[in-house]
Amino acid sequence: MNSNPHLIKWLAIAALAFGTLTIFSGGRALFGSAEAQAALGNVVPFVLWFNFTAGFFYVIAGAGLLGAKPWAATLAVLLAAATVIVSLAMAVYATTGGAFEMRTVGALAIRSVFWITIAFVAMRAVKPGSATVNP
Repeated sequence: MNSNPHLIKWLAIAALAFGTLTIFSGGRALFGSAEAQAALGNVVPFVLWFNFTAGFFYVIAGAGLLGAKPWAATLAVLLAAATVIVSLAMAVYATTGGAFEMRTVGALAIRSVFWITIAFVAMRAVKPGSATVNP
């Protein structure tokens, strides 16, 4: 199946940028000053830790997609699935009375759509039995 190499390249660059920003913002939220942490409001710790950790995998997936590595497509699928699972856990947390910020819900929705899109495009680009992503 043919794929658009420019689309994969741009999605890979977006994953790299998104991952880098996620690492820095998550690191600031987790390890920053007390004032910076207080400004975040009702942080949901498991979501924050997931996002921070996932940021490293975003960078790895982006680099793999740029290098046309088929494992990067699998990693994108895993990131999409993990993000949806954390979103569902967040929904349970919120509906059972946990304190949260609406921007957390929005961010999880954006992350879910982002990784589902990358996973879909990347999986379509993988050549069956190949060691590369179809450019």
